[in-house]
Amino acid sequence: MPLQGAQAEELTLPKVGDLLARDGSEGKPIALKASDLEVGKPVLAFPFDLDAKEMRDGSRLNKVVLLRFDEADLDDETKARAGGGVLAFSAVCTHQACDVKTWLAADKALVCYCHSSKFLPLDGARVIAGPAPRALPFLSLKLDGELLVVAGAFSARPGPQKA
Repeated sequence: MPLQGAQAEELTLPKVGDLLARDGSEGKPIALKASDLEVGKPVLAFPFDLDAKEMRDGSRLNKVVLLRFDEADLDDETKARAGGGVLAFSAVCTHQACDVKTWLAADKALVCYCHSSKFLPLDGARVIAGPAPRALPFLSLKLDGELLVVAGAFSARPGPQKA
């Protein structure tokens, strides 16, 4: 009998040591390097279990948006959870679970296309506009050589809060 609910979600959540692979990549997933990302160009990705050779894409809640910044733009707290200037946040809006993947360079904000919630990634992805009730959860990263590696669990449950 397949696992359901919280048990199934627990199995697919990103785990420390997972790599990250681009969402929608054809064929075998390829682990992302910090150098694969351009400053100001968001990339959607899923955790990738190298040992099992499978993407942890069984739940939308695992989708992350990656953003690369010049490391000089990161404060100490933000730098501690970045890998080579790359930050990772849940790509699932905390309002109604739409994808957060648009970058507004003028505002230095990520935007949810559904209801225009804006999040500041350089300030813990806090909400600065729109109906989202809370910040996007972050996923701590580290580098293994050039590869982006998950260094910790999501800071909070991704997506809207359950009642």
